[in-house]
Formats: sequence, C-alpha cells, structure tokens
Amino acid sequence: MAQGRGSGAMMVLGLLLLCVLLHGQVAESAVFTVGDRGGWTFNSNSWTNGKRFKGGDVLVFKYDSSSHNVVAVNAAGYKGCTAPRGAKTFKSGNDRVTLARGTNYFICSIPGHCQSGMKIAVNAA
Repeated sequence: MAQGRGSGAMMVLGLLLLCVLLHGQVAESAVFTVGDRGGWTFNSNSWTNGKRFKGGDVLVFKYDSSSHNVVAVNAAGYKGCTAPRGAKTFKSGNDRVTLARGTNYFICSIPGHCQSGMKIAVNAA
C-alpha cells in the first residue's frame, strides 16, 4: 500500500512540474553591441532607433579605451553631458552593462565627446 501512495504523489508532483513549465514565462536576455560593427563612437545616439529593449538585456560597449569611456548617468547627466558624483564609469573598452527597466542613460565623459553625440538613452520595457 505504501508503494501506491508514493507513486500517486510522484505523479501529482510530475503534473505540477509540467504545468509550471508550460505556463511559466521563459525570460531570455538579448545582447546588443552598441553601435553594431562601428562600436561605441560619435553619433551613437541614433543607434537605438528601431530596436526594442527589455530589462535584463545586455549592452556591450566596444571602444578604444585610450580614447573613450562609458558612464551610466541619470536624465540630467544625459541632457547636460555631465557625470554626477558617484556615477558608474566603465573603462575596459569591452564593457557589458545589464539594462534596468525604464530609461538607461550612457555618455562618454571625455570632454566634448558627449556633446558630439557620444551618448545614448535606452528605454527598456
């Protein structure tokens, strides 16, 4: 009799697992290279046009680290091309940044670069 109870419990557990798998939403992150083949450079601000981003997607910034950087900024920093105190700065030349839901702002903080279009605003659903 004990054997029968164990089999029934295993079957219920199996069915429950199957239901979870069938109804669960699989979250897959996409990886985008900023600027595509051209990389993170001047006039990158239009690169986001026509692309759809989600929270959890990853941006890869490829650039010459001796000439540029990537700084995660807020809306004011983006608009004014300034990096607020404590802003996260990336300098490797091959940086991976995971997007948060909402608008994510990035600039190059080398003087004159942001003003020349080296900035992007990425809206992640």
